[in-house]
Amino acid sequence: MSFVGLFLSGAVLFLNSFMLAGKAEAKSVGIFNIFVGIIQLMIPFYLMIVSSQDHWELYSIASIFLFGLTYLYVGVTALKGLDGKGLGWFCLWVAIIAVVYTLTEILHSHDAVSALTWGMWAYLWCLFFLSNSLHKDIDHYIAKVAFIQSWVTLTIPSLLYFLGVWNTPAINQLWTYVLIGSIVYFIASLFKVRFFLQSPSLEK
Repeated sequence: MSFVGLFLSGAVLFLNSFMLAGKAEAKSVGIFNIFVGIIQLMIPFYLMIVSSQDHWELYSIASIFLFGLTYLYVGVTALKGLDGKGLGWFCLWVAIIAVVYTLTEILHSHDAVSALTWGMWAYLWCLFFLSNSLHKDIDHYIAKVAFIQSWVTLTIPSLLYFLGVWNTPAINQLWTYVLIGSIVYFIASLFKVRFFLQSPSLEK
């Protein structure tokens, strides 16, 4: 994926985490989602046009659409005050696709950092499904996950790439530990959230 796109995605996820935590207005953040979502659709269209049309290259480019469409859907939903069930089901579909990308990174590319990253994204999309379609009361938990992922899977890796050190062995090893540590934190925090037993609709 284009690291420029990753960089912008980091900004979106950072703002979305504050929206989910109730510290930023949904409509205001929604506008930024739409803005970046449009860019995240323009980038892959351009990359497809100039690509060699190799199936692995198209497979990589296609992943950018997952982010662009998600941001657009989130943005429009927030601005129009729409019911989030459709967004949630879309996030479930994307989460399944993200699992495929995770397995591809493990079995084909043998890239631990990319596999862990895609696995974390799949988890986040799944959380959005639980919140929007199943109405689980987990927005504050999602906010924590989104905030951390905005830095460790998007913003910082992009900055390290721009600085020319992202693919070095030392950074790869360090970032494997950073991602595993983040996952451990997500799991530990999960025990404080009883979302499998409660939802707003059941409590009323």
